[in-house]
Amino acid sequence: MNKPWLAHYPEGVPTEINTESFTSLGQFLESSFEKHAQNPFSVCMERWMSFAELDRHSAAMGAWLQQQGLASDARIALMLPNIPQFAVTMSGILRAGFTCVNVNPLYTARELEHQLKDSGATAIVILENFAHTLQPILERTQVKVVVVATLGDMLGALYGRWITFAVRHLAKLVPSYALPESSANGLKRTITTFQQALSAGHGMRLQPATTNLDSVAFLQYTGGTTGLSKGAVLTHRNVIAAVLQAEAWFSPALKRIGDVSKSNSIAALPLYHIFALTLCFLSIRWGSQLTLIPNPRDIPKFVAVLKRRPFHLMPAVNTLFNALLQNPEFRALDFSSLCVSQAGGMAASEGTAREWQKVTGCAMVEGWGMSETCAIGTNNPIDTTVFSGTIGLPLPSIDIAIKDDDGQDVPAGHTGEICIRGPNVMTGYYQQPEENLKAFTADGFMRTGDIGVMDERGYTRIVDRKKDMILVSGFNVFPNELENVVSLCPGVLECAAVGVPDDKQGEAIKLFVVRKDPALTEEMVSAYCRDQLTGYKVPKYIEFRTELPKTNVGKILRRELRSPH
Repeated sequence: MNKPWLAHYPEGVPTEINTESFTSLGQFLESSFEKHAQNPFSVCMERWMSFAELDRHSAAMGAWLQQQGLASDARIALMLPNIPQFAVTMSGILRAGFTCVNVNPLYTARELEHQLKDSGATAIVILENFAHTLQPILERTQVKVVVVATLGDMLGALYGRWITFAVRHLAKLVPSYALPESSANGLKRTITTFQQALSAGHGMRLQPATTNLDSVAFLQYTGGTTGLSKGAVLTHRNVIAAVLQAEAWFSPALKRIGDVSKSNSIAALPLYHIFALTLCFLSIRWGSQLTLIPNPRDIPKFVAVLKRRPFHLMPAVNTLFNALLQNPEFRALDFSSLCVSQAGGMAASEGTAREWQKVTGCAMVEGWGMSETCAIGTNNPIDTTVFSGTIGLPLPSIDIAIKDDDGQDVPAGHTGEICIRGPNVMTGYYQQPEENLKAFTADGFMRTGDIGVMDERGYTRIVDRKKDMILVSGFNVFPNELENVVSLCPGVLECAAVGVPDDKQGEAIKLFVVRKDPALTEEMVSAYCRDQLTGYKVPKYIEFRTELPKTNVGKILRRELRSPH
């Protein structure tokens, strides 16, 4: 196929990557741990963990899991925030040859039950803060091994005990729970603490795993913003490919700091989410440092962490960039070390991007990817100096095609569904044969559900999600376009647009706005829209809210805004 984007690659970026560089993620991890043993891997609440410690602890956790009578292809759920235990457990699961099932710690019992049942998980590692969520549904799952972690487990003996005490008794963030060791159907469970499992594992030997590049590494569940979540089957090859693609694209941006292993990446987005998960693996590949932010919603504490040392790579979603910009102390930080401001996970607005560059001096670089593609797909060149409004070019070894409903390519400049093919793309949805038939085209491209247009250079611009399109009197209105325009309206902090039923037009546009300026009125927003948009794109209804519903990653939940309740 024609690949016009290759002619516009930044200097030094290869057109292809080699997924055969490693035999599995286990080998990938162990190679990096050995190479970077003396380097710091992470800092969390000012407590450091080196690569050597990550190596030792993850081997212990993997060895312990291997001794629990789990099947060789067992799925192990991981329900942890951004704390050191996440990387230790995830690496241990992969090194032991099991499959990792990342779980959102903020899930309700219903959502957790669905994911545990759907994945067939037989073990779970969970922070005690969320154990009460597991309690009522545990007997309806196949889980027979439960490891309960505390926040202070890996923060040092005295400090760790103090943090755990403060979380439990001062902040009262650990609701009472009781996990049954046996169930009505006779299933016996092992229920232990993280510290006990780790301590026992240090006296065991990690057995070599039989996994290969085509073994399943992760069941990565989709965000659920469009319905019931499905598990994307990501193989060892998929994840390794994504890391090598990210390395090829982003390494040149960090040349000015010299040794890339000296870089500091901010892990504020949750590691259970594919965007931050891939960043974690990239940091392991580089031998560089991750600054773990357990609670990025506490912006003052987040900014206090950023003050402590230079940071070079800041990945975030638009809502997080926006929240930081509203904090006066953030705006006063030293941004001289910031090399990459990577936007993903949702559409970045021009208004936020413009303000971010004004404050930090670093252009926001937008990219696009999905859980199904290990977060990797397209990205703007990292040497860009202005926000482009596009999602950029396909990364090495990735093909992007814009197709119509029949799976045929459309000409450059025409709108269609963005489809992707590459070594980072999932093999399918877990136990969803009918979904898989719909997900892939005859020529091997995965349908993304995103509507876009590619120009003659190979740059793609997302118009919107297919199912989010609003049909007004026969005209297509794409919420992202409307939201991007309204984000530039003086006095608007953030906004979201949805379609609502309308007897005359079929659908009418309803706009939800969070004010930056309390004096902003409905008429002011409406007048701005009439000035900037074609008549049928002007919202019929405008509603002000103090906040918009979002996933824990920061994506705005349009389906909740559509709901009459």
